[in-house]
Amino acid sequence: MSKVVSHWSADAVVLVAIGAVLVLHLLGTRFMSAEAKRLGQPRPAGAGAQAVAFYCGLCAVLVALVSPLAYWAGHFIWVRSLQDVLLAVIAPGLIVLGAPWLVLARGASCLRPARVAATEPGAGHGRAGHDGPGSPARTERSWLAWPVVVTVAFNAVWLGWHLPGPYDAVLRYPAAGAAEVIAYLGLGIAFWLQLIGSRPLTPRFPPMSRFMLVAATVFATSVLAMVLMFDNAVLYHRYAGPAHRVLSVVSDQQVGGSVLFAVALPPLIVVGVALCIRWLAAEESEALNAGFDRLLKPRASAWPSRPGLR
Repeated sequence: MSKVVSHWSADAVVLVAIGAVLVLHLLGTRFMSAEAKRLGQPRPAGAGAQAVAFYCGLCAVLVALVSPLAYWAGHFIWVRSLQDVLLAVIAPGLIVLGAPWLVLARGASCLRPARVAATEPGAGHGRAGHDGPGSPARTERSWLAWPVVVTVAFNAVWLGWHLPGPYDAVLRYPAAGAAEVIAYLGLGIAFWLQLIGSRPLTPRFPPMSRFMLVAATVFATSVLAMVLMFDNAVLYHRYAGPAHRVLSVVSDQQVGGSVLFAVALPPLIVVGVALCIRWLAAEESEALNAGFDRLLKPRASAWPSRPGLR
């Protein structure tokens, strides 16, 4: 038991970062609830479920970086695959589902001096339009306008960190490990923002175009998983050591590829299916509306009309 407990990591940077985000979210939730109550406004629909999703995303980050999973990820490739999926797919997806942007912004504004907040451009109008210089709406019109670029960047980073050189460098250099975590979380959140709505941000592409982004990512992840599963050569030499006395490194790689198939692909496939259903529903609705328009539109008479005849 003591051996298992000793494998928990008390990474101060991770704990402080997660704690700061959690405090900001709790402060923002408290002040927004108090403000809505003072103005007699109802609580936004789904706010509780969004908060739960956001907190689950933070928990996924903690599990990946602080729990014994982080320790064993340095010894077994299949555990490293699980850690990568948590950081690049699961945690970002839950965070985007949690839509924490307005709440975090409100929490951050509560910590700033009142005089500074009152003199900022657009102060007092952020809740209505969110169109200030750093507002979510303005942000949406800038970097979120390139879904293809974001998707390509995410897949390039996702595949690039699985190349033998960068993959082994994470075990040797702490800076490389930190860069990998930041890249996974940052680009993972940016990628999920292209697929699903996260109030007040909305995806720029229609459902079928978003489905193509998901399909490209599923294809890239499937190729990576198949390379790990069917390659009989040792790809990650830093994992060769005493931990693989029973399970060989090649077998460990193959199990790691299976983890990618079993854990990384299902969330993407679910989103892809949902986008297809939404696209089909929109097409059916459009066809139905067009049919009603044809039925209700007055038809031109087949009889020739002459002046003076009624």
